Amino acid sequence: MPANLTPQYYAAEENYKSAGSSEEKVKALQEMLQVIPKHKGTEKLQGDIKKKIARLKEESKKKKQTKGFNPFGVEKQGAGQIALAGYPNSGKSSLVGALSRAKVKIAEYPFSTALPIAGMMPYKDTFIQLVDTPPLSVDNVPPGLIGTFKEADALLVVIDVSTADCLEQYEGLLQILHDREVIDISEEGEIIAPLPYMIVANKIDYADARDNLDVMKELVPGLEVFEVSANGPGLEELKERLFHILRIIRVYGKAAGRPADMDRPFILKKGGTVIDFAAQIHKDFPAKLKSALVWGSTRFDGQAVARDYVLEDGDIVELQL
Repeated sequence: MPANLTPQYYAAEENYKSAGSSEEKVKALQEMLQVIPKHKGTEKLQGDIKKKIARLKEESKKKKQTKGFNPFGVEKQGAGQIALAGYPNSGKSSLVGALSRAKVKIAEYPFSTALPIAGMMPYKDTFIQLVDTPPLSVDNVPPGLIGTFKEADALLVVIDVSTADCLEQYEGLLQILHDREVIDISEEGEIIAPLPYMIVANKIDYADARDNLDVMKELVPGLEVFEVSANGPGLEELKERLFHILRIIRVYGKAAGRPADMDRPFILKKGGTVIDFAAQIHKDFPAKLKSALVWGSTRFDGQAVARDYVLEDGDIVELQL
């Protein structure tokens, strides 16, 4: 029996996908349960939603009971987590606010962000978690914050190029991150990071920003930065760049004789194979898997591939068990 899900249900499901915390996810799931059509065709879906609510509530309860709670810890959500690092008033909060639905605190005075704040950035048919963090400076590195950077999937280093001391910001941030082993810097000045990173020149549309950036590039040969502003310039391209630095791909499932589900991509690491995809669907599938049919990266649509076939972003996969 078809589910015949309503627009209200899909709207609540979208809120669930973009939720940045367990509490928000529970609220969205409860709304989904409230508006879902109640008939035999949705019984399994109703059961799945109830299980998710119970699991999230139990996880939240365990976290509250855990001793030594870290206020700087951020639960990972979405396709990947990217933490932002920057000096006071570098515009981190404005960027997170412009890219996501996060209720960040934006103020003219420094240190307005006291604890990490997460927001979900929509990118095509998935969401990426951005984490706005308390500002750094040579004299101020909040205890516990370094762990937030190390545990993230990628790092976004934000430099305010509207100010004449942007070079000092750049060098200071790299030194802080190097001293605390978030990144490594070679004797030649090359950045060696164990996690993907990106440097952005923020507030590029402000007065003197372009001149300041040109001076930085002259003094730091080979400097690669992405130019952006929370006011609009570069935001859409930044979303694409952030997706790519996570080194992930979106893969879509397809049941035999049915169209692919293009609304719910599975997220795999770049280089992921058909077996990795099968494991995401069910833990028993890799052992049962014989081959797969793939649409997208293959020479022709629906081509049969081996279990170890390396998938690419946008591929559609039908497992052959």
